[in-house]
Amino acid sequence: MKSKNKKVSSPKNVRRNSALDFFAEAGLLKRVKRSGWWVVGIKDPESVADHCFRCAVIGFYIAHEEGADAYRVLAMTLFNDIHESRINDLHKMGHYYIDFKDAEKRVFKDQVAVLPPRVRQALTDIRGDYDTQLTPEALIARDADILECLVQAREYEHSGYPVAAKFLERAPGFLKTVTARKLWAELQEWDPSAWWENVVKFER
Repeated sequence: MKSKNKKVSSPKNVRRNSALDFFAEAGLLKRVKRSGWWVVGIKDPESVADHCFRCAVIGFYIAHEEGADAYRVLAMTLFNDIHESRINDLHKMGHYYIDFKDAEKRVFKDQVAVLPPRVRQALTDIRGDYDTQLTPEALIARDADILECLVQAREYEHSGYPVAAKFLERAPGFLKTVTARKLWAELQEWDPSAWWENVVKFER
């Protein structure tokens, strides 16, 4: 009796596409969690993809306020953590014991190696720019990364995780741009649960 199961192609016969493979790998970041929040008791924190998205939103805003190239900042914020699809997110305690920065660079180099030359060069360029922190765009992208974490900490604090406020203590000292520092000053008195009250009007 013949089996009704369809024959599955072996890996050797599967058609590969470097761009689609790269997209699939980027999609894995939707399932990689931001591990730093585990130490303050948050069991199911946001994903790396969640973080990168809001980094891009914040970076776009700051870039316009600072008169920088907003689209270059967008690229930096969106691809800054792409390496974590292979080696996951590692909280600061882990960084203390492991040379994670070296691993990040090696992963990123392997990730872009299979891409078309123009794409590979563009990604390598923005990654190098971000790592050296010598341009306004790189400083803004880094500020967006820090500020996103601060916004998230404030949200977790208001959601019943008071220990998350500890993340608000040291990070602000690393902010470089005028706009980011201004946002941080405002964030200290900000209620993250109130924004929608200006949108949704309750009927009496």
